[in-house]
Order: sequence, then C-alpha cells, then structure tokens
Amino acid sequence: MPDSSDLLYAKLLGETAPIRWEELQPFFARGALLWVEAEQDLVAVATAVARDDQAQVGGWLRSGLLARVEEARAEDLLARDPSLWAVVVAPWVLVQERAPVTAS
Repeated sequence: MPDSSDLLYAKLLGETAPIRWEELQPFFARGALLWVEAEQDLVAVATAVARDDQAQVGGWLRSGLLARVEEARAEDLLARDPSLWAVVVAPWVLVQERAPVTAS
C-alpha cells in the first residue's frame, strides 16, 4: 500500500497544469505566488508545502530555491511570456518556468 506522501504527490501531479503569466497576475498581486527554481521538482516542493514540512520548505526559502515572486521577476515574466507550470497548494500557487523543448 502506498504511503500518504506518495498519494499526495500523485494527487498534486494530477493537478499541475500549464499556465500563462497573464492568468497568474491576480495571485502575484495578492502575494500568493511562490516561484520554484527550475532545478527543483515542482510537485515535490508542492508536496512539502502541503505537508507543512517546515524544515524542507525553510531550507528552500533560505537557499532561494523557493521564493515569493518579486516585482522584477514579474516584470520579466510579463515581457517574455514564457511557458509556465503551476500547482495550487492553498493559499499558495507554486509556479515554475518550463524548460524549453529541445529536438533530439
């Protein structure tokens, strides 16, 4: 039987979706938008936030791998309109820039 962490991860994975910056702007305005750096697993970070894993989340916050979206990043996202991936862990929306698809 899978443990609750596996089930939560699977649930959040199923709730991730591509999104445009335009759709995220209201969450940014409310201060409810968290940026997840590209080297992190977005769903793993969302799982830790949902489980209130203060040690793990605090470590990411201190290292800058997880942060509130600041105005400079918001302006960059508005200008570039990159492909983003997001998941909601109320009251937060976690967002990450999707890596560009490269031809092999």
